[in-house]
Amino acid sequence: MMSSSLYRLAAMGVLAAALAGCAAPKKTDYTAFRQAKPASILVLPPLNESPDVNATFSVLAQATYPLAEAGYYVMPVTLVAETFHQNGLSNPPEMHAVAPTKLKEIFGADTALYIKVTRYGTTYTVLSSAAIVSAEAQLVDLSTGTQLWSGKASASSDEGGNNSGGGLVGLLVTALVKQVLNSVTDASHPVAGVASARLLSAGHPNGILYGPRSPKYGSDAAN
Repeated sequence: MMSSSLYRLAAMGVLAAALAGCAAPKKTDYTAFRQAKPASILVLPPLNESPDVNATFSVLAQATYPLAEAGYYVMPVTLVAETFHQNGLSNPPEMHAVAPTKLKEIFGADTALYIKVTRYGTTYTVLSSAAIVSAEAQLVDLSTGTQLWSGKASASSDEGGNNSGGGLVGLLVTALVKQVLNSVTDASHPVAGVASARLLSAGHPNGILYGPRSPKYGSDAAN
């Protein structure tokens, strides 16, 4: 039989594990962000760590909208890409390697957003398939090279879609239909839009702050 002291130790272990599981996520330090007061953002073409060549431009095409909605002037992506090409830079790793002060000199933006796509594509299993997109980003002050903010987000086409109605046969048919659709369309593109919105929208915990073009500018001072 377990002694009272062992019971107490076991109870303390359970409590510690429960507290660790309920610990709040680390709060973002916005001190540098608020001091910099950025108004414009240069979005660099994302680095792509996935095997899908569509990832970079799919995420890039949908990254500017949430930033503009957050109240920032976003440099036009077509102009940015053409400027890089005119300067002999044709791929994201080369673009990300340019010094912040040089980017400031060329584009005149206050900040640059460095995005990395860590996952993009469809994952297949026997009973299902899902398009999954994951990305992370860093906002950097181009005058000083200081990181002002960082974040990460993911999205899946299978969110809220775990309906087991129809039994095993229904699951197999649904999986087959999904696989056919995913093979003939870029199922990850709309998912990339969801992931980009989660990553770059203002107004949520640890998210990017509202910019000066937003009527909510300064309202997130308590973050």
